[in-house]
Amino acid sequence: MKILVTGAAGFIGYHLCEKLIALGYNVIGLDNINDYYDVNLKFARLDELGINRNQISWNKLVDSQKNTSFKFIQLNLEDKVEVDELFKNEQFDLVCNLAAQAGVRYSLEKPFKYVDSNITGFLSILEGCRNHGVKKLIYASSSSVYGLNEKIPFSVDDNVDHPISLYAATKKANELMAHTYSHLFDIKTVGLRFFTVYGPWGRPDMAMFLFTDAILNNRPIKVFNSGNLSRDFTYVDDIVGGMVSIVNAFQKDSIQTNYKLYNIGNSKPVKLLDFIEALEKVTGITAKKEMLPMQPGDVEKTWADTEALHIDFNYKPDSDILFGVTAFVKWYKEYYAIN
Repeated sequence: MKILVTGAAGFIGYHLCEKLIALGYNVIGLDNINDYYDVNLKFARLDELGINRNQISWNKLVDSQKNTSFKFIQLNLEDKVEVDELFKNEQFDLVCNLAAQAGVRYSLEKPFKYVDSNITGFLSILEGCRNHGVKKLIYASSSSVYGLNEKIPFSVDDNVDHPISLYAATKKANELMAHTYSHLFDIKTVGLRFFTVYGPWGRPDMAMFLFTDAILNNRPIKVFNSGNLSRDFTYVDDIVGGMVSIVNAFQKDSIQTNYKLYNIGNSKPVKLLDFIEALEKVTGITAKKEMLPMQPGDVEKTWADTEALHIDFNYKPDSDILFGVTAFVKWYKEYYAIN
């Protein structure tokens, strides 16, 4: 299959591209390389995939220097004409849409960016699939759609009509848009609600990165809600493994239902203070903690019910927090040349 992976310079997108290439799929990666966080990190991920930053220019396919089965293009998803042209020229068999404007708190500051990328951009993907015969789509949703739901663990059967951030609202909208296109145009869509993904090459705005950076540089870490938070931290390889299971099922044409949603998380919520303790153990440094109130848009606890993913694809994430934290700290020290 020829697969389009959007968000290819992003954290999860990079890891997915790497895995799909290793499995022998033909992959085209797309990203706009925006400056929401350090673009050098995005270029470094692409470099790992064999894409030289000096060769990248807008709307131009670049061949990987490491993998003959990988190409990259810099493009905004909301540029519908260019996206349609890409679909027309490349004739994809499957799309994995991971591109989005990320960040819950940032959506309070820059709401239009979220509508442009996450709504208009996703519509470009759906239209590309509709107009060019792509019948298989996997897309990223988020655990944030559960909002203030108090019933735990979170189930895909729960009502999710009460998002508490615009980011969450755009992800809920993506699920509704996918349902519409599945129903009207016979496109098989699988939405994945990711739960707090972390690991090597992770985003600088996420707790794992922020805490590690602060601890290793002798700065206090910001602990919101006085540490009374729990997160279903999910190691990035587990996320990618789940996505690959679905890609392989699409390859075998064994997915019969047109529209499905799945949670993908570790199903083992970790208290924030226990997460910090794991970091202290791995780094050998006691963290200085700055206790702060709850942030707008945040929720106190996330916990994924992943039974459906296990039943349909025989897949269950299982990496424990100490393993994941160790892997991240090792990568961080190597990337930033810290002894």
